[in-house]
Amino acid sequence: MISAADTNWDRLGPMFSDAIVDTVVMVAFAMAVGGILGLVTGVFLFTTREGGILQNKFFYTVLNILVNFVRPIPFIILLALLQPVTVGVIGSSIGRESAAFVMGIAATFAVARIVEQNLVAIDPGIIEAARAMGAGPWRIITRVILPEALGPLVLGYTFIFIAIVDMSAMAGYVGGGGLGDFAIVYGHRAFNYEVTLVATAVIILMVQAAQFFGNWLSKKIMRR
Repeated sequence: MISAADTNWDRLGPMFSDAIVDTVVMVAFAMAVGGILGLVTGVFLFTTREGGILQNKFFYTVLNILVNFVRPIPFIILLALLQPVTVGVIGSSIGRESAAFVMGIAATFAVARIVEQNLVAIDPGIIEAARAMGAGPWRIITRVILPEALGPLVLGYTFIFIAIVDMSAMAGYVGGGGLGDFAIVYGHRAFNYEVTLVATAVIILMVQAAQFFGNWLSKKIMRR
């Protein structure tokens, strides 16, 4: 095992910086894509279910089966499973963009289920009151449903952020880089525990910062 004194950070420093950038880019892309598409999918799951304001049994069944099919697939398997799709959309199944693309898909279905679960917890009486006042579906979704569930949704998105950071650690399997890949290649495989420790510490700091911010924002929203 290489000692801390023997670690050449002058050589590893630029690669470490690149790994941080790769992780941030992949996580940000997956959160943006998965956050938006997952929110839309989750809202449709909630509103098209039996008794929903857009009740549609066929649409709900198809969407529910799709979410149930994709969501449980381990990310490393999803990378291989979606390889033809990734090549068709990105042009390659290797690299940061390819990994981020699959992360975005995985995040979409994970967010969709979390959104649905949080919306189901809303008091149905609030929605019925809005319908009785003549509010249309779009107005009910934007003015009643989402605001009512905003606090719990923030916590749900915080959980998804942590899961996406975890996904990014496996991006190295498709040449996506990132802190996970850096820790494995220059830490574990090089028998350099210091590199592994430093990379892990940065990941933990990212997760802790996101968790702290998510908890703070959720509490602030729910106090209103």
